[in-house]
Amino acid sequence: MPIYAYKCGSCGFAKDILQKMSDPALEVCPQCSKPSFAKQLTAAGFQLKGSGWYATDFKGGGTTTTAPSTDSTPAAPAGGTDTPTAASASGCAAGCACH
Repeated sequence: MPIYAYKCGSCGFAKDILQKMSDPALEVCPQCSKPSFAKQLTAAGFQLKGSGWYATDFKGGGTTTTAPSTDSTPAAPAGGTDTPTAASASGCAAGCACH
């Protein structure tokens, strides 16, 4: 049975609840009794353990090939630059992982 994370929109009470997938979602907060208890979107948590296909079938047999670098970004001039970077132009925070 999966564990679902719930949070109340009124009082902020949060709780993880073990439920069947076929069970209806909870709506009433156990803390404040208001109908604002909702499921939260969370990442799935699982681990692959053992010696299954994922550990054996995708290994390259000891030979590793790497593709040549296709980075065409020009080097920044010494002393900084006044032009926006791709990250700041797209609205991303500095040090994001999307670029």
